[in-house]
Amino acid sequence: MALVTGAASGIGRATALLFAEKGAKVVIADIASEGGQETVKLIEKAGGKALFIKADISKMNEVKALIDKTIEVYGRLDYAVNNAGTEAQPTPTADYAEEDWDRVVDTNLKGTWLCMKYEIQQMLKQGTGAIVNVSSVVGLVGVANMPAYVASKHGVIGLTKTAALEYSGSGIRVNAVCPSVTLTPLMEMVIASMPEQAKNMIANHPIGRIAQPREIAETIVWLCSDSASFVTGHAMVVDGGFLAK
Repeated sequence: MALVTGAASGIGRATALLFAEKGAKVVIADIASEGGQETVKLIEKAGGKALFIKADISKMNEVKALIDKTIEVYGRLDYAVNNAGTEAQPTPTADYAEEDWDRVVDTNLKGTWLCMKYEIQQMLKQGTGAIVNVSSVVGLVGVANMPAYVASKHGVIGLTKTAALEYSGSGIRVNAVCPSVTLTPLMEMVIASMPEQAKNMIANHPIGRIAQPREIAETIVWLCSDSASFVTGHAMVVDGGFLAK
């Protein structure tokens, strides 16, 4: 049984679909009800089982309710993918608005911690489980004009390593995945509106293109699988050579 946050589109949807293909029942969590329900329909159309639960991961009561409902319906939680995140307009650090900082950090970092808090509590009861947190290549390097996003994604990696150390002896593995630019619906709009910027994005990837959501999903599902049974506390880069330059 798998839980995927931010699964109304992009990497989250691709991950939910792949889990379902592998035979897992899936809980889709997102603040976007229409997109979340569409993900459920896609899974059910392919013969899988899925449930949408609306949840704002920056709010403790909603995260607790999400995990409680997941256990009520499916009885356990084997895999958790903490993918939900947000960003603000590119702005230099000294000009960054406090409300933007709070929104980005509350979702990307605090939200990931809140999800892990309740996911781990359930996995401890079971004595097993695997968690994958979605960070980013910018969780490993600095990028100008993205202070909250970069800081939050660095924090996700630190949180991942800390939890891995705390719970590796309890049958729980915790890893992170660090994608570079991925062709999500938002990125498709950026490419369409700014073709020159899109060319620069592609040029920054030695492989000659940006990632498809399915490629990131394949890595996430592998990290959750028994094939990765000796992998924990790891931040896996999936970036087409972006950081190798």
